[in-house]
Amino acid sequence: MNLQDPDLFRNAALIGGQWLARPDMAVTNPATGAVLGELPDCTAEETLAAIASAETAMVEWRARTHAERADILMRWYTLMLENTEDLAQILTAEQGKPLSESRGEVAYGASFVRWFAEEARRINGKIIPSPTAGKKIFAMKEPVGVCAIITPWNFPIAMITRKVAPGLAAGCTMVVKPSDFTPYSALALAVLAERAGIPAGVLNILTGKPATIGATLTASPVVRKLSFTGSTRIGALLAEQCAPTLKRLSLELGGNAPFVVFDDADLDAAVEGAMQSKFRNGGQTCVCANRIIVQSGIHDAFVAALAKRVDELRVGAGTEAVDIGPMINTAAIDKINAHVADALDKGATRVTLPRDLPSHFADPVVLAGASTEMLLAEEETFGPVAPIFRFETEDEALALANGTPFGLAAYFYTRDMARAFRFGEALEFGMVGLNTGLISSEVSPFGGVKASGLGREGAQEGIEEYLETKALHFGGL
Repeated sequence: MNLQDPDLFRNAALIGGQWLARPDMAVTNPATGAVLGELPDCTAEETLAAIASAETAMVEWRARTHAERADILMRWYTLMLENTEDLAQILTAEQGKPLSESRGEVAYGASFVRWFAEEARRINGKIIPSPTAGKKIFAMKEPVGVCAIITPWNFPIAMITRKVAPGLAAGCTMVVKPSDFTPYSALALAVLAERAGIPAGVLNILTGKPATIGATLTASPVVRKLSFTGSTRIGALLAEQCAPTLKRLSLELGGNAPFVVFDDADLDAAVEGAMQSKFRNGGQTCVCANRIIVQSGIHDAFVAALAKRVDELRVGAGTEAVDIGPMINTAAIDKINAHVADALDKGATRVTLPRDLPSHFADPVVLAGASTEMLLAEEETFGPVAPIFRFETEDEALALANGTPFGLAAYFYTRDMARAFRFGEALEFGMVGLNTGLISSEVSPFGGVKASGLGREGAQEGIEEYLETKALHFGGL
């Protein structure tokens, strides 16, 4: 990777300020299959040690003033930006996305650290007028406690900072379990966190397979909150495991985003938005357009314009000048291929040119004639496949868009202001993009409804997820 600072690449977990090296588990580059390094597969005992170190460290960390925690987070933010190129190189090596996207993710991830450094200074309580004379009621904000953070492989830097930064700002301590596909980004962030002055034990990084670590985290009564991004199936399992200890939960789960294009839409803007939403990170995002729903009057022109853009996409290793890198693993490729084959068997038509690619890369494809009977209408493809559904009326579009148990993100394009309000409010999703394919920002609440999860990340709501409200009643005044 030719890192300017090789010390950022750590083959070790971090527990209580100590780096634990043990070659249990190989991590590979998805573009080449080459082994990047070997890391510990942390045991239940090591997980308990991380929890204990976080519990001990929290005594001092929560006692810091809001301004002190904010200053440390700002140093972490600055270090992230100063080491953007190395972080991007590590991210691309383990995850596969193009370097241009990796650099963008570093900036995006750092934006959460800065935002919550600023929010740390604004954690306020309030005084509530008492109904009884001679009394006062204070509503105080306190940190939830030790937090377990489980992050996915598709955005291995941003998903950590979006969860860890608000927790640290609130005064919580963290035990982080990154994906075993992409642990090195988390470890590099931890190195920079140490340099920023985050004390030992406040941030712990456990590497390894998820079953043992996850079960230990969820069973521990010391852990008071779990934040998880991943599939709905695993989110439901974690919620069940957390139930006996009644932990706070933040769950950002599966999606099945509709992308609706009305006849009166700006065609060029809609195609550009579809490219941004569908093909960023090779379609491996939870908010990507999974079902593109286009009104009949603009349908043919949209399909032709989108197919032309997709045929121009460059596919290859993320270190090259490409638009789409490899998929994360063979299982992802198999699912993508199965969805495309099922759609073609059920009447869809491929409108993009086929490519001869190595087995670990997915062929970006646009499929016309998609229908609700196809697998890709019900399941997240999580790859560069754009199925186009045709509709006639607004009511039909709404039924198609809302016809899913998921409710994370939705997009629609129209220049009709009345429809913009009417349709936007009727969509059953936690986030809606009107005439834009990009909806993620540190200043905006991120999260879904229905089977897409609980809670919000980012914005002012993001830090509230790590705070408890204590009512303090004063008498005898």
